[in-house]
Amino acid sequence: MAPVVRFAPSPTGFLHIGNARPALLNALYARRERGRFVLRLDDTDTARSTAEFAAAIDEDLGWLGIVPDLRVRQSDRIALYDAAAERLRRAGRLYPAYETPDELERRRRRQLGRGQPPIYERAALRLTEAERAALEAEGRRPHWRFRLDPGPVTWTDLVRGECHVDAGSLSDPVLVREDGSYLYTLPSVVDDAEMSITHVIRGEDHVTNTAVQIQILSALGAPVPVFAHHNLLTTASGEGLSKRLGHLSLRGLRAAGFEPGAVASLAVLTGSAEAVRPVADLDELAGLVDLAHVSRAPAKFDEHELEPLNARLVHAMDVAEVAPRLAALGIDPAAAAPFWAAVRANLVRVSDAAEWWRVVRGPVTPAIADPAFAAQAAALLPPEPWDGATWKSWTEAVKAASGLKGKALFLPLRLALTGLDHGPDLAGLLPLIGRARAEARLRGEAA
Repeated sequence: MAPVVRFAPSPTGFLHIGNARPALLNALYARRERGRFVLRLDDTDTARSTAEFAAAIDEDLGWLGIVPDLRVRQSDRIALYDAAAERLRRAGRLYPAYETPDELERRRRRQLGRGQPPIYERAALRLTEAERAALEAEGRRPHWRFRLDPGPVTWTDLVRGECHVDAGSLSDPVLVREDGSYLYTLPSVVDDAEMSITHVIRGEDHVTNTAVQIQILSALGAPVPVFAHHNLLTTASGEGLSKRLGHLSLRGLRAAGFEPGAVASLAVLTGSAEAVRPVADLDELAGLVDLAHVSRAPAKFDEHELEPLNARLVHAMDVAEVAPRLAALGIDPAAAAPFWAAVRANLVRVSDAAEWWRVVRGPVTPAIADPAFAAQAAALLPPEPWDGATWKSWTEAVKAASGLKGKALFLPLRLALTGLDHGPDLAGLLPLIGRARAEARLRGEAA
């Protein structure tokens, strides 16, 4: 059976690089195994979920090259969760509890003070009907907990191998709040079952949740999917990633000029057996990803590795790939091919090309230390048309006339023509600068 996977973000903020990792691992697994990828917006938190963030998730995934086969919103599926909750109540697995958050916190502190594990001891199950009625008469409304069966819960994880969690060490999880709204757990389980999700690929912070979800699935008579819990991305300093790190949001990285292939490669291959490398597309990346080779150690995402990775991608790009972006930067489409050939090896980002186009078309303020030498070089400029061989023939003539060679010859010419002491090979730039601008700059004029 072809696998069905899902990525289930909450539209309560912009996706960051840590979210990109599970999104990509799911999408790449679906590509590799010829399966389906479901985007499920976990938007039951109506206070924080917004249409703006939902639209941004679509945009960010599209930028990475991820196109969902199906897109759903949990807010459209409440009736399914209501029905599942009622089934669990009838089965005696979902029970009402009336403790306030303050009461639970005081109880937790007492347990810790006695050296006991801070788990819920099921006091609500010992309430009589009269006691429950009295609490509700006080105005208390219950939250609803799922009664866990004691004992080990086991599964074979595609990343971590054989896993087990002792359900007796866990508190019965709250599935329904006092106001009747659902926490993450029940909607996620119901959706996985209803959508026939075959593989749940997510961060290792969900390992304990898996034991709970397996029991809920079993209580509902639903099949249990295959689980894969990958390591989490952290910052280079080991800090956990969160939505507050705006510069590591996908839209922040996009605005900074990074290519989606560089971001995807670093997000996925970091912390795996594969060396991080630039990839042309998600098909190539899918061929490199094997969940069994994902490390168990935290994966440190060093944003400084993005620049050399991005540069390697840019250097390999054909002008056809970037022509619309060059036009958007104001670069003459008629000159795009020779210009791109001349400058791409010096770029980190495609947007860096704008600075070299300014150098080509001016105005540039020339830096001239020896006006006599510059004037001599100007007088030796050959007539147009110019091509890739013009630079060599002209500098040979200047070298013969001046006696200069090496850096003493080439650096003053570069400074005069570009105003900079570094840059692309002038053999490619000189024909684009043209004779009129080159002569003016050599004579000290801003042109």
